Amino acid sequence: MSRQIDQYTPITGPDVIEQLHQLAKPLKGLRVVHVNATKHGGGVAEILHKMIPLMNDLGIETEWEVIHGNPDFYSCTKMFHNAMQGSQMQIPERLFKAYEHTNRENAESLKKSLYDADIVFIHDPQPAPLISSIEDHKGKWVWRCHIDANKPFRPVWKYLRNYVSQYDASVFSLSAFAQPLPHPVYLIPPSIDPLNEKNVPLARSECMAVLDEFNIDPERPLLVQVSRFDRFKDPIGVIQAYRQTKQFIPTLQLVLAGGGASDDPEGELVLAEVKAAAADDVDIHVLQLPDDSHRKINALQCAATIIIQKSIREGFGLTVTEGMWKQKPVIGGNTGGIRLQVINHHTGFLVNSPAGAALRIRYLLRNHDKAFEMGIKGKEYVRENFLITRHIREYLTMMLSLIYGTKHRIDLK
Repeated sequence: MSRQIDQYTPITGPDVIEQLHQLAKPLKGLRVVHVNATKHGGGVAEILHKMIPLMNDLGIETEWEVIHGNPDFYSCTKMFHNAMQGSQMQIPERLFKAYEHTNRENAESLKKSLYDADIVFIHDPQPAPLISSIEDHKGKWVWRCHIDANKPFRPVWKYLRNYVSQYDASVFSLSAFAQPLPHPVYLIPPSIDPLNEKNVPLARSECMAVLDEFNIDPERPLLVQVSRFDRFKDPIGVIQAYRQTKQFIPTLQLVLAGGGASDDPEGELVLAEVKAAAADDVDIHVLQLPDDSHRKINALQCAATIIIQKSIREGFGLTVTEGMWKQKPVIGGNTGGIRLQVINHHTGFLVNSPAGAALRIRYLLRNHDKAFEMGIKGKEYVRENFLITRHIREYLTMMLSLIYGTKHRIDLK
């Protein structure tokens, strides 16, 4: 019977898939639990939706739990997120108490699931204190940080570090994000799933139908940014870059497409700011899409002339990966994980300002051969480095290290 993981063979080649089967063999029967703060919205949930069934397919019993909280809890964790990305957040004591209380409550409901798991992955700050409430747990606990933690606001990181230090290992996306901790630290970038509805090839007719739905002209150049409505994604800066370009290329259109995440209380406010900045420009399309709009996002990215992700801070930027996978030239903010993907002048351009973005947009719209070349290079770079098969391989390798770390030899055959 064909397995899900084997469906990736035509994309990655058989050797990659065979290696996954070999790495998974000593781990078969292990029970692994992932915990985060939302089932929908954002890259973490998107990765887990696919990684969980693939891990089970490889014989590793993998589950996914979600913690729940009240508005004070989410206000606190949003401030944590901003502080980890460098903002000086003065968090009120009542929010710290709400954060700690919420984690204790969730620990009670999750105790049965987490207590005897062989490996527990805790994603980002929201559920970090769970480890303090699951006493005498049996397995290895890993804290997975998806945030751009290059220069965290020290008082907040000091507070979080008290919890993170209790883990057996931590995972960061880039070396620049890794913080000194008293346990092994692993570097594992995120990934996209090439078989996800957001990344599979679409018929031209489906793409045209989506453009028609949103009144986008398929004959005119199209700039697309897909991301949550978050100030760190700099949607206002994208509008400024578009307007500066529009003076020279009046046919340009802009799409800002995204949604929210259930653990992000600022999303609606930022969306309102973006709509106000767009004003009455009929060529700016601000689209608030449901969480399951994967094929529509795919169609918008496939129809794009240029993909932009002008983030100010960015843990990784999976929309950059998606754009490159679709052979589009990408303009990305010169920050965080975008730097790992956009090789300047080769797979795209890195920019530091709206004016810089406008300059690169104009260049790509006037140099079609260069744009095409960047798209070809970008797709191959993603194939080699940022597909979910590589992500799973590195998770399996880390799990082997955690479980069999004291042994001199692990038999993979």
